Amino acid sequence: MSMEIDLKVPPLSSLASRRSAKWSDQEPGVLAMTVAEMDFPIAPPVTAALRAAVDRHDLGYPPSAPVAMQEAFASFARRRMVWEVDPEQVTLIPDVVVGVIELCETLMAAGDTVALATPAYPPFFSVLPAAGLRVRELATDERGDFELDDLEGALREGAKALILVNPHNPSGRVIPREQLTRIAELCAEREAWVLADEIHAPLILPGATHTPWLEVSDAAREFGIVLISASKAFNLAGLKAAQLVTASARAREAVATLPPISGASGLLGVIAAEAAFGEGDAWLDAVLDRLTANRELLGARLASELPGISFVPPEGTYLAWLDCRALDLDDDPAAHFLSRGRVALSPGPNYGSAGAGFARLNFATSPELLEEGLRRIAASVQRR
Repeated sequence: MSMEIDLKVPPLSSLASRRSAKWSDQEPGVLAMTVAEMDFPIAPPVTAALRAAVDRHDLGYPPSAPVAMQEAFASFARRRMVWEVDPEQVTLIPDVVVGVIELCETLMAAGDTVALATPAYPPFFSVLPAAGLRVRELATDERGDFELDDLEGALREGAKALILVNPHNPSGRVIPREQLTRIAELCAEREAWVLADEIHAPLILPGATHTPWLEVSDAAREFGIVLISASKAFNLAGLKAAQLVTASARAREAVATLPPISGASGLLGVIAAEAAFGEGDAWLDAVLDRLTANRELLGARLASELPGISFVPPEGTYLAWLDCRALDLDDDPAAHFLSRGRVALSPGPNYGSAGAGFARLNFATSPELLEEGLRRIAASVQRR
């Protein structure tokens, strides 16, 4: 019997009552299209698993080896991502950023350089320097690709690691396999680690194919560690459970040297991830259908009503990187949209200097609220 999937998004007044940062950080009446969380109801298997945990008063510390979650993820990876994962090489961590920082601090020394494609996820610009590391920015083109010659130069200059975000945030670019293969070769030649942030990898939209880093080549497996989570695909960021995945003795030994951070994860996150990876396919398929339709709607409305804003349709994620430079709204167009249109987007400058004149829009919502957000943006431009 097929499961009926309810993706009905509550009205704005109900969304505004949510306690997450996306909504609680906004003033009343503001339509939030910022933080990477979806407005859809949680997947029914996840809801059921969390309710059962509360009913049995199961709110303690997570197990050090959450075998059921490891096996559920390995099955999900095989089923959904054409990725063969050894469950014993799946390690629980609180979240992807924590995993990146702990790996960097363990595998590198203070003053070492980490390469990062920019624009980039904003926390990387603060947490990496705070860990005593230097950031070497790799400029990207409008699709989100960086020049391999630039990466080669960074490695030649002494970069010890590359943080590879695929799909890329904020552009939504899914890196082609041939590029991944060359990246693996370049990093292996210099024995530089690749920390592959694949948190959005379950959210690949039609027209693109994602290749998991550990399926690229032997070089990728030898010098690579993947960080992934159910948090984006299943809207579970607040529950604090993510995974480090390895596929070589070298990488596994490196992970074994990390401090014991799994205990900072949440048991409810482990339970939710197990349910999501094990039973969430139907819900995820429905979400991908909705995101695909919203991506098309977004492109059509921008072309007809906001020709001053351009974007390359994302190949993965539910994030649109909007180029607003033709509107001449200074470096932070999101500030204008908020003050004049009462719609909140993520400010482009937060993603590094390459984000000046851009804004990031989260379209994981109802078509009605997406259209309302775009109407507010258009009205704000007319009010200049």
